[in-house]
Amino acid sequence: MTTPAQRSARLELDTARPAVARLDMSRGAEDLAADIIETWGAVEAALRMLVGTTVLSGQPLLREARQRQLINFDQANALAEFQAARDRVHDTGYHPTEADLAAARGAFLKLDSALMADLSGGGFPGSVSGPISQPMLGGPSSPPPNAGPAAAAGPVKVVAPPPRFPIWALISAGAVVLAVIVFIVVRLVGHGQSALEQGIEAYRKGQREAAVSAFNRAVREDKNAVLPHVYLARMAREVGNFTLANQELQTALELDPTDPTALREMGNNLFAQNNYELARRFYVRAIQADPTDKASQGYLGCVLIRLNRVQEGTNFINRAGPGVWSNCATASPNAQTPIGTSGPKAVP
Repeated sequence: MTTPAQRSARLELDTARPAVARLDMSRGAEDLAADIIETWGAVEAALRMLVGTTVLSGQPLLREARQRQLINFDQANALAEFQAARDRVHDTGYHPTEADLAAARGAFLKLDSALMADLSGGGFPGSVSGPISQPMLGGPSSPPPNAGPAAAAGPVKVVAPPPRFPIWALISAGAVVLAVIVFIVVRLVGHGQSALEQGIEAYRKGQREAAVSAFNRAVREDKNAVLPHVYLARMAREVGNFTLANQELQTALELDPTDPTALREMGNNLFAQNNYELARRFYVRAIQADPTDKASQGYLGCVLIRLNRVQEGTNFINRAGPGVWSNCATASPNAQTPIGTSGPKAVP
């Protein structure tokens, strides 16, 4: 007797018998390609019935059937050659060859024979035994004329399926994998923080490498973001790399010429290089963009004092209120920057 899976597989395979019978080089290339594709579709459907899946196709389906010993090595090779032929004819400019037709016919016949073979005769592994019949391309098969009732009823042999992992083990493994993925995602996104927020936090903690990495990631995520460039400029200035700081600030101001934070940071970069007049201009632009920016007002006061405009500078410092710029009011115009050689460090 045959299994329900074998019977279903036979029915699927039978649908392609007319197409296989038409595989002849006298027909047009398009017709042959269509018949090859139709035949392969029936072969895949038959294999899915045997394997018990609706999702596998192509090489994964062949591997699964082979691993379950539903087809032997020779049959698997023939089916692989047929699949390669099917893949070739998907190209509309390709003309099927006699070898393609032979691959299709050969694979079909071998699978057909496997489905109808008697297990006791070594034909179809992994199934129960049934009567031996001969495959015919023109229609369904029939039993041999001399087969008597005893032969038809032959002994039933059941082959144990290959060992499989218990479902609880698969579920446990899946849960572990999911937990690892969630952990990695949480670490990468910083508990919901954006790349910019991660960079600012790392910068304030003195974790410079982590900050640079986060700010660069923020730039990649948003090409129009100004603040990542401002922070990268500040970090470059703090280590004396004024060239890189200037490049980052130019990029920031190209993105938004009126951004008060970028304007103030450009003033800070120039202030740290003792270019007081040009720094003054950027502080003025920053205040015009944001009249409430206390840091720009305080640094403008400092730079005015450096330019011997002490009274004006003192007025701006008083207007800004207490801050790192407060010492400028009591420093002499020729004194060094009271906030360090790296320049102002106000955080936006």
